[in-house]
Amino acid sequence: MPKSEPKPVEALTFEEAYAELEKIVAGLEAGEGPLEESMAAFTRGQALIKRCAELLDGAELKVKQLSGEALVDLAEAA
Repeated sequence: MPKSEPKPVEALTFEEAYAELEKIVAGLEAGEGPLEESMAAFTRGQALIKRCAELLDGAELKVKQLSGEALVDLAEAA
């Protein structure tokens, strides 16, 4: 059974991207697979990191907009 193509990074949610990134890191740390596959996994990992950062930046912007441009410590706000 051939491996299915991974979902495009741009289409992943934060949770999906983070979970895939964790799997890639674990595989690289374990030294699994040949060098070529490791390099491909590393490249995908870099794209996943960028995707996660973009999604976090977007979430931070939304929080700023909802809280009047200043980040609010949620513990103090409660």
